[in-house]
Amino acid sequence: MPIPKKTFGRTGHLSTRTLFGAAAFSGVTQDEADGAMELLIEYGVNHIDTAASYGDSELRLGPWMETRRNEFFLATKTGQRGYDGAKAEFERSLRRLRVGDVDLIQLHNLVDEAEWEAAMGPGGALEYLLEAREQGLVKYIGVTGHGVAIAGMHQRSLERFDFDSVLLPYNYMMMQNDGYRAGFKEVARLCRARNVALQTIKSLTRRPYVSDQHSHATWYEPFTDQASIDKAVHWALGNEDVFLNTAGDIHLLPLVLDAAARFVERTPDEVMEALASEWEMVPLFV
Repeated sequence: MPIPKKTFGRTGHLSTRTLFGAAAFSGVTQDEADGAMELLIEYGVNHIDTAASYGDSELRLGPWMETRRNEFFLATKTGQRGYDGAKAEFERSLRRLRVGDVDLIQLHNLVDEAEWEAAMGPGGALEYLLEAREQGLVKYIGVTGHGVAIAGMHQRSLERFDFDSVLLPYNYMMMQNDGYRAGFKEVARLCRARNVALQTIKSLTRRPYVSDQHSHATWYEPFTDQASIDKAVHWALGNEDVFLNTAGDIHLLPLVLDAAARFVERTPDEVMEALASEWEMVPLFV
């Protein structure tokens, strides 16, 4: 069953509401990546979100982008803050992805104050991204981030520059934080007003890992059973403003896609509250 689509902000692209978070390809084999790509195609997923820092992700996507580039909205990210670093990293991304251009380039995890000033200021990464856009190497420019502070930083970023997309955490436990909830709602309001695409991450977070033993490639302990994943995914997709990026583990991908394909209505908050109690949920960011 195909996953429903929604226009990705001002880009005009009809993206599946569930985007492929290609951090899941950081440490997989090409055979594993190929199997995941075939599953994405089966569900109609047509939007891929990767990053220069996601291990081998861009390399694993390369063979698919080389032959099927026109089937996907392709986004990557640079974590560099200066002009020269961003230029070198983005050119490397294009080579690894085996493409001549991407649809969206994003300033990755722009939260730290000093890094924000460097990236957004003279000689910063944004200056290069604008140049890359002029050269036709990319169509759109976005900004991403993690943590409780990112909602406020995204507001500042949108004041400084007219970004085409933002990305930040969104799940039931995060939205129980009064400050974060208010900040997220303001970011969402700005995005609606400016037709900026609103991407969300960390929908499957149960809690931070409680030891160094990690069961999944995600850097948080995720939900792993279909029933709980259904509730978490349906709660997030119940916000009509957002796109949901899939979790960073290919073994969770089939469960998330299955949940997204069956989405009808939002999981009620009281059901999420019961889930939080049952699974001893803890916010990933405080």
